[in-house]
Amino acid sequence: MTARDGRVSVGAAAAAATRAAYRQLRRRPPVEAHMWQRTNYAGRGVELYGGLAVAAGAATALVTARGLGLRARAAAVGAALVAGACGAYDDQKGSPDERGLAAHLDALRDGRLTSGGVKLLGIGAAGLAAGVLLKARPVDRLLAGVVIAGTAHAVNLVDVAPGRAAKAVIAVGAPGLLRSGAGGVLAAAPVGAAAAVLGDDLSERTMLGDAGAHALGAALGAAIVAANGRVGLLLHAVALVAVTGAGDRISTDQRLWNAPGVRHLDAWGRVAHPYG
Repeated sequence: MTARDGRVSVGAAAAAATRAAYRQLRRRPPVEAHMWQRTNYAGRGVELYGGLAVAAGAATALVTARGLGLRARAAAVGAALVAGACGAYDDQKGSPDERGLAAHLDALRDGRLTSGGVKLLGIGAAGLAAGVLLKARPVDRLLAGVVIAGTAHAVNLVDVAPGRAAKAVIAVGAPGLLRSGAGGVLAAAPVGAAAAVLGDDLSERTMLGDAGAHALGAALGAAIVAANGRVGLLLHAVALVAVTGAGDRISTDQRLWNAPGVRHLDAWGRVAHPYG
């Protein structure tokens, strides 16, 4: 099997596993079905099963992927599953009154652990643990942790409109498929998983939620780490820290999403509503 065939097979496996998990979750929801129902920005009822499915699908493909060493496999699977679990906890326990990084940091300083604080600590720890597995030197391990956790957060930041986060994962991850080695194999899993639910996301049947956005972002971050040396890690880390600092402005600034080229790609495939 060639390197290209390996990347294609991992992407296809991720897509197939995601679709299988999605169908099973819709047939037999975990715990109670109402826990996974939400009302979206347009007032329509949607399910959160897509997020759980992409986490399961990406992780399954990575577990079974050929061409990965044990450390790279464990790093990517662990980061994706922990990020997905922390996101699922926030999907269930999150409060609309405490949103944004600053609010969760303030709560931690007051001795309170919010659901967002669980994400901050859990995904941060998972990113650092993955960095230890993927890199040898302390500085590189720290930068890797920032990139993995930061990518998870960045994908979640843009998950405010149908299909936007899945498109972002595909757009950022697709160039990684051209790389040889572990970076290309790792990138194939989140890209395949995101592609598998894109149609349902755009049609407003499901949404990624925090579980799916964070899982895809962490898996994508692991791919970025595996494909880059120190300079690349530093550049990605700086960019992601800037995105984190911008916070909700990334999500809501219409000048960004209405920019030439971006607007058409962002709106492609989305259901049109008479009220916008």
